[in-house]
Order: sequence, then structure tokens, then C-alpha cells
Amino acid sequence: MPQTPTLSLQQARDLMLTTLGLAKPPRRKPSKVDVLNTIRQITVLQIDTISVVARAHLHILWSRLGNYNPDWIEELRCEGSLFEYYAHAMCFIPIEDYPIYRRHMLNPPQTRTNIDAVWEAENIELLNQIREHIKMNGAVRSADFERPEKGSAWWDWKKEKVALEHLFYRGEVMVSERRNFQRVYDLRERIHPGWDDQNTPSYEDAIRAQVLKAAKALGVAKPDWLASYYYLLKKHVQKLLPDLVREGNLIPVEVAGFEKQPFYVHHDNAQTLQLALEDRLKATHTSILSMFDPLVTDRSRTRELFGFDYLIECYTPAPKRVYGYFVLPILRKGKLVGRMDAKAWRKEKRLEVIHLFLEPGVKPSRSLAADLAQTLSQYASWQGLSAVEITQTTPSEFCEILKEHL
Repeated sequence: MPQTPTLSLQQARDLMLTTLGLAKPPRRKPSKVDVLNTIRQITVLQIDTISVVARAHLHILWSRLGNYNPDWIEELRCEGSLFEYYAHAMCFIPIEDYPIYRRHMLNPPQTRTNIDAVWEAENIELLNQIREHIKMNGAVRSADFERPEKGSAWWDWKKEKVALEHLFYRGEVMVSERRNFQRVYDLRERIHPGWDDQNTPSYEDAIRAQVLKAAKALGVAKPDWLASYYYLLKKHVQKLLPDLVREGNLIPVEVAGFEKQPFYVHHDNAQTLQLALEDRLKATHTSILSMFDPLVTDRSRTRELFGFDYLIECYTPAPKRVYGYFVLPILRKGKLVGRMDAKAWRKEKRLEVIHLFLEPGVKPSRSLAADLAQTLSQYASWQGLSAVEITQTTPSEFCEILKEHL
């Protein structure tokens, strides 16, 4: 029996950064095809409403592609290359993965509270009327059902919003576009007319496909990391792993410092694994990451592999925040070296770094300052901002060093 390959901690980091598209800086001007291929690489592109700086789905792509055109995402959706649905969160997803999510639409998890059989039974008339409204009048937003009357009209806006979400999760309607970031819904057969439900995989095959996609995107992963990528049940993932190994779809590996814990690499990443073992995947990229970047969305994975304990504090009450409201991780050459609380002042065309924190043990050097200054300037410029303002850093002596390079 061949010996199980063993990755050092940094080799595992470099492997994951490579497969997630964060190991090297972009080498050329990106195209719309690059946007689609990047979403395919990470499998899902998380959408979030917060716009203190760039919205999550825009930011995640910038970290990998640099100065691309954000309009391309909507163009890809209109062309039928992307659709919106719930993966681990609301995401843009490549249309070729629609069959996987169609299974979840037809057989939703029991934990999905907004798809409730009791609610559906109690609101059949409401659902039928909304279906008929969309059929006769075309695409709608939830806001289209608002009425100025209070309590006198038949329509209850809150129930209608729930009903539209219900139809969306069931797959009867899809998002056709966003207007001012509000979702616009239309019938599924109008948006994805070629689909036939006979092509829907079984639930086990859908989960199997997601496990393999998670393994390919992450590069190297433990079972619980594979499960958390799409919020799958750990017991379902664990049950599939022996077969996936036996079939050659997953390669067992070990990671130094994680003794007696199984790790897996997707067979399509076998060559990349070999490069990692030979120390030929040295990460050189410096970037500001979105708080919803797939590298950091699993807090335990980020803590275990990168030694970076990251909590999204915008959902934490202000008095309990440690680092700030909109704190973004800082990646440099294969390591998460810090985080910064930031805000884009769009009318003034400036990016404010409210407080930048270096991780313990990270030296506030001039080379680090030079890399960060260049990255911050590029990040601001991509958002149409012409200035970067550093208000505070920890350690404090790094502030002037960073300002000098800006």
C-alpha cells in the first residue's frame, strides 16, 4: 500500500489558496469569461446586502481578478450562465449546477423554516394568486405588492414576501434580475425554459456532487470542512467518503499538526497536490478579502489552518465588538497577516481604513507596508475612490510607515 502523502501546514495553506484562486496576483486584464470561470472555481459566489465597501459578491471576485467590470455578473445571469439560489447562503451559481439545487428545491431540508408545510397548507389561496399574478403580469418584486392602505386591502405585504420566498425556495420562481439590489422574480419556465425535472439527480447524488465540488474548491479538507462548505449534514458527508476514496475520486492525505485526522484531495487536484508537496506552490498574492470570502467563511477552518480567529462582527452589538463593524481579512503571501475595519466614503471618493490590526507576531515592516499600500490603492481605485486614509493601526508605529508608502 502506497504511503499517505503528508503536507506541511504551509503546503496545505498554499494548496487551498491555489484552488480557491488566491495564491497568485492576476497576470492580465480580466474578461467576462474570467468572471464566470472564477465562480466555477469556487463553485458559489455569496451575495450580501451590506455595502459599507464593495458588496461581497463583487469583492470576492476582485480579490482574484483585480480590476474587472462588475456589470459582467448581471450580464452572465441574463445570458443564462448564472442563477441565484441558496447554497450555504444566497449565491450566484453556475447554471450547469442547477440540477443539484433542483433536488434541494424539490426535497428541501426540514430545517429550512421558510419552507413550512403547515404554512403552505394555510396559504394555498395566497400562493395561487401570486402564481397567477406573475403568470399574467410578468416578473415582480416583493415591493410591488405594497399598498398604501393599512389593513383595508386584501394584500398583506409581509405574507406576500414570505410567499414569494416560498415559491423561490421551491423553485417555482427564479430571480430574473435585481433592481436597486432588490430581487425580481419570474416563473422558472421563463428563465430556464429548457429544464426537464426528469434530469434531477437523486438526493444522494446531489450531496455527492456537492462534496466533490467542495473538495475540489478547497484543495485539501477534513470531513467537517467539506460539510460546512455548503452547510451539509456531517453524517451525510461522512457516509459518502469511503466510497469516494475507493472509487478514486478523493485522495487521502495527512497534514502536519493534525495527527489522526483524515484529509482529502480531489483527484482533479492530484497534480497540484504534487506541486504542493514539492514546495512549488509558493503563494505570492497580497489582497484584502471580503468577510464572506470562501477562504474565511468557516471560522473553525480558518482558525485551524491559518491560525486566524475571524468573527464577522457586523452582527455583533457595538459594545461587544473587538475589531469593528466591517472588518476585512488581509492576505499576504500565503498567510492571513491582519484585518482592517473599513468604510468607503463614496461622495468624497475616499476609502477610510478606520483601524488596521496586524496579527500577533507579524512584524510591521516596510515591505509589508509597501505591499499593503499598493493593494489598498488598487482596492480603492477599483471602487472609483481616489484616496486612501489610514486613521489608526495596531501596532501604532505601523500607521506612519503605511502612510509613507501611500
